[in-house]
Amino acid sequence: MSATAGAVRAPVPTPRGRWWRARRTVQFGLLGLFLAGPWAGVWWVRGNLASSDWFGLVGFTDPFIALQSVVAGHAVAAPALLGAALVVAGYALLGGRSYCAWVCPVNIVTDAAAWSRDRLGIRTHWQPDRRLRIGVALAALGVSAVTGTIAWEFVNPITWLQRGLVFGMGAAWLVVAAVFAFDLLVTRRGWCSHVCPVGAFYGAVGVALVVRVRAERREACTDCGDCFRVCPEPHVIAPALKPRDAGAYRAITHGDCINCGACIDVCNDDVFEMGLRWRGRPRLSDKRSEKTSSGT
Repeated sequence: MSATAGAVRAPVPTPRGRWWRARRTVQFGLLGLFLAGPWAGVWWVRGNLASSDWFGLVGFTDPFIALQSVVAGHAVAAPALLGAALVVAGYALLGGRSYCAWVCPVNIVTDAAAWSRDRLGIRTHWQPDRRLRIGVALAALGVSAVTGTIAWEFVNPITWLQRGLVFGMGAAWLVVAAVFAFDLLVTRRGWCSHVCPVGAFYGAVGVALVVRVRAERREACTDCGDCFRVCPEPHVIAPALKPRDAGAYRAITHGDCINCGACIDVCNDDVFEMGLRWRGRPRLSDKRSEKTSSGT
């Protein structure tokens, strides 16, 4: 049985292992740090995911927002640029789209939509082209350049949700509900995988990241297909799990991988683990395989 065929017939498993628990701990922990100030007067962290100050020692800036500011013609202060550079460096090392799985609060909403969709048996097969999110990112930059504004922040669900938690949800409920409904009724994992320009940006940042999910024991795979069914970006798995070249990378090197660890949690064959991109010196066959798996 092929993984693709299994993805159609078999139910979607629900991973609730240590990687799922770790992600939720990090996500809710970060939200708690941001909300501790306005809710409890404990100002360890000020700001939001767009721009924040941590313990009065270091500031971070969302690099996609910084880029919009630059093309909008704003003078970006040196600390903001440094904060953006720190974020880029961190995600280049730990995994660009790890932001989507480990930090972004909207991921909790889209995970809930995917879980609800699977339990309700909703099946819709239309999916927009994954390049749509790249087009949305370019459009956001273009609108920023023309209007002199940070355009994406007017509609960004991340910003709406975080501000709503601080000041009262109000209209933020509509934005969050729209994302939930899109993923529930229109296309599975549609927002993060096909629309969100933030994910597209971090995917580009993390193309060469060091920390990767690895199909380290791929010879033990029994072709159950659970990893493909549970993965938000299932197309990233096959080049590492079922390569044409026996000497190919065991690491999932595609920039779309969000390093969520769902495949690790759900695999009963203990095929996957989190590890470094390389184990020892990569072989020439590894390099050829990486080019194939990343589409370059």
